[in-house]
Amino acid sequence: MKKKKIALLGSTGSIGTQALDVIRQHPDRFDAYVLTANNNVDLLAAQARQFRPDAVVIANEEKYDRLRDLLADMPVKVYAGAQALCEVVEAAPVDMVLAAMVGFSGLRPTVSAIRAGKAVALANKETLVVAGDVITRLAAESRVPVLPVDSEHSAIFQCIVGEGRNQIAKILLTASGGPFRSMSREQLSGVGSAEALCHPNWKMGAKITIDSATMMNKGFEMIEACWLFGVRPSDVEVVVHPESIVHSAVRFADGAVKAQLGLPDMRLPIQYALSFPERLPLEGNDGPDLFSLGRLTFERPDVDRFPCLQLAYDAAEQGGNVPCVMNAANEVANAAFREGRIAFPAIAEVIARAMQRVARVASPTLDDYFATDAEARSVAAEIMKQYLR
Repeated sequence: MKKKKIALLGSTGSIGTQALDVIRQHPDRFDAYVLTANNNVDLLAAQARQFRPDAVVIANEEKYDRLRDLLADMPVKVYAGAQALCEVVEAAPVDMVLAAMVGFSGLRPTVSAIRAGKAVALANKETLVVAGDVITRLAAESRVPVLPVDSEHSAIFQCIVGEGRNQIAKILLTASGGPFRSMSREQLSGVGSAEALCHPNWKMGAKITIDSATMMNKGFEMIEACWLFGVRPSDVEVVVHPESIVHSAVRFADGAVKAQLGLPDMRLPIQYALSFPERLPLEGNDGPDLFSLGRLTFERPDVDRFPCLQLAYDAAEQGGNVPCVMNAANEVANAAFREGRIAFPAIAEVIARAMQRVARVASPTLDDYFATDAEARSVAAEIMKQYLR
């Protein structure tokens, strides 16, 4: 069997390192052909020594010399910069691009991969949040699959495989509720980034962990589900499920509900995207023990305490470039909260005001999205001055 050559965008992050563990477990199936990172040059070099890719890319051009020196004795091509990220995914031998870069930065190389006819395993949800119309159109034109890597979207995908044209009546998108699920609005006003970064179930990067705490991450996933599965925002219902065992479910026209259950282990959806339609063994994951679980609980989300979720529904209903505005403002506010510059409730307030101030474009082009992103970041930074501690 021909090994699948993977270009891993964001190999030093949480998804990237777990993807490399999957590749390590199946050296007969997968080859880490390209590895990229934003800043973590030392870990990228260590990964290159272990997996021996054809090429590595460090997005931060200031770190190119160090990376080149660290790999001087290795037969590995070394590149740097945003343009190099776009070019390496187009390499002829690449079979699949695992897009695991954080935030808006993942959009351009994902577009390049699709235009080059590469299958995409998508872990970068912001790509579909910001430009889902462009991505889905390009994927259809290039006739390439976009396979979900998020645990929730992988679960939905697993539920509909084999269902043919059977209509989805409702997607039940599960959410852990994050570290602040049971806190009051008064308590939330005093939480800090250290508390927000202590997710009860998942080990993730800092940005996505804060998004989980605000439930903006679940809003992103709702929008992503609309593009991946061709449904409307009203067809996606968020269900708070603290145990994180049911990763999502689908209700069909006849009332039947199919759910995918598993341990909180991102390696499973990563591996499923890489190996689809096969299921391969996964070390250290025997699945949940239903007897030891005892019970599973489900709750409605509280958008009064977590308004970011409602903002995402509002953005999805308005469409156009509004989700792009929301995402850009969130990245600015999320970073400010992590740095201790604004309070937790200010994140949603900055996003809401930015969505009101940036002009809506009904049918944006890809260039419009990049312009909107830049404008929304500037507007959010200006608004945020009123919330600085």
